[in-house]
Amino acid sequence: MGSTAAIVWNILFGAVGAGYFLYGKRQQEGLPMFCGFALMVFPYFVESAWALFLIGALLMAIPFYFRE
Repeated sequence: MGSTAAIVWNILFGAVGAGYFLYGKRQQEGLPMFCGFALMVFPYFVESAWALFLIGALLMAIPFYFRE
């Protein structure tokens, strides 16, 4: 991960993912917990800053559109 933008997106999505994960765990809801875990893990497998942004934005939006 060489680009500065990719590192910034990685940190941002990791922090948001930790918040989603903790929220899902405390509320005992699976979808926010899964999306939070995915937000923390997926940046390790994606190198492009644009792909990081698109996948991260999608994972952040999923809990708002599919509420249990």
